[in-house]
Amino acid sequence: MSRSLPRRMLRAALLESALYEEVEAERRSLGQALLVVLLASAAGALGAWLGAEPPLRLVLEALEPIVFWIGASLFAYMAGASFFRGPHTQTDYAEVLRTTGFAFAPGLLRVLGAFPAIDAGGLRLPPTLLADAWIVVASIVAVRQALDFSTARAVGTFGVAYLLLWLLLAGALISLPI
Repeated sequence: MSRSLPRRMLRAALLESALYEEVEAERRSLGQALLVVLLASAAGALGAWLGAEPPLRLVLEALEPIVFWIGASLFAYMAGASFFRGPHTQTDYAEVLRTTGFAFAPGLLRVLGAFPAIDAGGLRLPPTLLADAWIVVASIVAVRQALDFSTARAVGTFGVAYLLLWLLLAGALISLPI
């Protein structure tokens, strides 16, 4: 198996289950997982900058993958290792972090934020929607492999994790004295 980062990112983006099993088992791959998330962050920031977005948007695009990686991974671990636990589930938070970090490989497409929104019958779709949707699918594969789940159980775990993260972030934003 190739351990080069570009090759691993390609395999992660292609949703190869074997790649997610590989990084789950390899403790040293956490650094690479972090780098994948940082590259997705940089791609989002670059897309916002090239698209002449306001500075706040640039900061948000840079921070979003990092916050979602850490937060959603934590909630997926908590929900998956307890409520959705399967008969074969044996994991720790670091394993979930490693696998979900690589799920951000399609995040390089976040640079598409430099282009204007696409008008789809009156609905304005951000060009980064493809990258975001791809990351969601890759994250479900990552959670499935890290927690030794069925796909259905991984979708439920991932859904609960994102819901909890969104509620936490919405609560934090509502409480800001603006």
